[in-house]
Amino acid sequence: MAFDAIRDGTPSAREAGLGALKRLTAPLIVLLVLGLLLWWLSTLTLDSIEQRTLNWDYIIARTREHLGLTIVASFLVAVLAIPTGILLSRTTSRPIRATVLGIANIGQATPAVGVIILLAIIWRTGYTTALVALVAYSFLPVLRNTMIGLQQVDESVRESAKGMGMTPNQVLLKIELPLAVPVILAGLRTSLVFTVGVATIATFINAGGLGDMIVNGLKLQRYPVLITGAVLVACIALIIDWIAGLAEDKLRPRGT
Repeated sequence: MAFDAIRDGTPSAREAGLGALKRLTAPLIVLLVLGLLLWWLSTLTLDSIEQRTLNWDYIIARTREHLGLTIVASFLVAVLAIPTGILLSRTTSRPIRATVLGIANIGQATPAVGVIILLAIIWRTGYTTALVALVAYSFLPVLRNTMIGLQQVDESVRESAKGMGMTPNQVLLKIELPLAVPVILAGLRTSLVFTVGVATIATFINAGGLGDMIVNGLKLQRYPVLITGAVLVACIALIIDWIAGLAEDKLRPRGT
């Protein structure tokens, strides 16, 4: 039966079981870590300062702010970077391509704290500034992967599509983009994880997020607060990466 499954191209029961276990690894780890964190906090005697931070209302509010920054910034990156990557893959002007890639690379190469603080100095503090900084920092992986994904499409496939009478736009939408989806999604996945981590420093310009807990824990030397904030950020990053991985597997064209 296993031989028949391999011959037919369908996964065996063992392979399916291993795949399911692999998909559940990340959420199980997150649940275990959060359970250990709650157990550890329950063994501590918290002072009044720690109690004002380590309560469900405060934690949920900071988590909501953090997720809001991450999701909105990632959406903007996808909306802006993917079309820009498509246009750059179509242009034959090397100066234009080099200029756009250079500007995108500045956002990634510059330390995230520097980008946020610089924007706050020349513009203003708050949510909008943090959002712009996150987009600038996470833009390059999606832009670069979009260009690479389109460039990796075999030229013979393009020529075959054109020979069938497809217009350039049809070739792009029906042939090139579907084949480039795995590479583009990998860039989006990287960008999401970047954004979760960088969003912690949004607290320095009063944009909220779980960075508030981490900074408060450091300033006040309240290590339960610091550790809780850091663990929550790490768990969010793991869960978002897991969800992005599931989406990547689901949207990947068959046979790739």
